[in-house]
Amino acid sequence: MTDQEDAAAPVAGLLLAAGGGRRLGGRPKALLVHRGRPLVEHAVEVLRTAGCARVHVVLGAAADTVRERARLDGCAVVENPDWAEGMGSSLRVGLASLAGTGARAALVSLVDQPGIGAAAAGRVLAAYTGEDSLASAAYDGVRGHPVLLGAAHWAGVAASAGGDRGARAYLRAHEDGITLVECGDVARADDIDTEADLRHLE
Repeated sequence: MTDQEDAAAPVAGLLLAAGGGRRLGGRPKALLVHRGRPLVEHAVEVLRTAGCARVHVVLGAAADTVRERARLDGCAVVENPDWAEGMGSSLRVGLASLAGTGARAALVSLVDQPGIGAAAAGRVLAAYTGEDSLASAAYDGVRGHPVLLGAAHWAGVAASAGGDRGARAYLRAHEDGITLVECGDVARADDIDTEADLRHLE
């Protein structure tokens, strides 16, 4: 990507795909099959179709196998050695990887939500107004993913991210400044955490 393209694409996609699928018998979520290919490939395409020219992917569990089996061409792939600590550590690693790239905001999505497509991600991306941007998809008024984090918020998010909370604590503390973008009409925010949840895959 050229510097000119970077300047024209201030919002980077940040895909958190490090989970080990503990409640799925230890199957890495990134490699679950959705529509005939690894779930991580589907999630990357969602971010690109939504308008993110730059996509960073955070891997953790079975990272080498994910690299071998999934086509992540053109993505910046970073590994979180502490992935077992939870989503918070992956979010910190992902945001740190964006430093110096020219990105002014990150559109953060989770690999285990296949029901959230480009229509929803694009709506949240459209809420970008600059480095102070703070927006979130909402499903029947309940905040969910993806989340748009302007660069001015990255340090605060990283400082508060821990365990499986991700940006939750930071967003709760800044609730009055969040633009909620209703996406319940175009997406399903189902997580794939257990064997029963595999029904959400196609």
